Amino acid sequence: MRRVDWRGVTSFNELTQRQAISALYDVCSSSNWAVRVAAARPFADDAALLNRADLILAELTEADLDEALDGHPRIGDRPDNPASAREQSGVSGAADTVLAELRRCNQAYEEKFGHVYLVFADGRPADELLGILTERMHNDPMTERRVMRMELGKINRKRLQQMLTPAAEFQVVDL
Repeated sequence: MRRVDWRGVTSFNELTQRQAISALYDVCSSSNWAVRVAAARPFADDAALLNRADLILAELTEADLDEALDGHPRIGDRPDNPASAREQSGVSGAADTVLAELRRCNQAYEEKFGHVYLVFADGRPADELLGILTERMHNDPMTERRVMRMELGKINRKRLQQMLTPAAEFQVVDL
C-alpha cells in the first residue's frame, strides 16, 4: 500500500528499483515492461511516464504480451485483484443469461485466438462488453493481437494514472 504522503510521480521516482518494479508489475504483469519502465526513471511528470510506458508496450514481444495477459481474469469471472475489480465493476449485477453468454463467448474467443479476451472494461456493462467480444470474433489473429495490444495500452494508462493518484484520493475496492 502506498504511503499517506504519496506525491504521484515524484514519490514513484523515489522508490527503490525493486519497489518501482513491483508497483509497475501490479499495473501490467509483463516483467519486461515493468523492469524497462522502472529503469527509465526519473520521470519529469505524469505524461513522461505514460509516454514511456506506451513506447515500451509497443516494443514488447509476443511472449511478453502473453505474460501480461496472464495477469487479467476473464471478463465476467470474479476479479482476483483490486484493479480488475474496479475495471469490471459494470459486469457485476448483470443478468445470468448475459453472464452465461459471456462465458460461452470467452471460451470461443480463447479457442480461436489462444489467449484471454482483453478489453478496456472501465466500468462498462456486461452486455456492451459482450457486444465488443462478438464483434472482435470476426478479426483475424494478427488484427486481434494489434487490437489486444491497444486495449492493454488503455488499461495500463488507466492503472498508471490510478497509481499516481495521491493516496488520499485513492479508493480501495474489496474483492
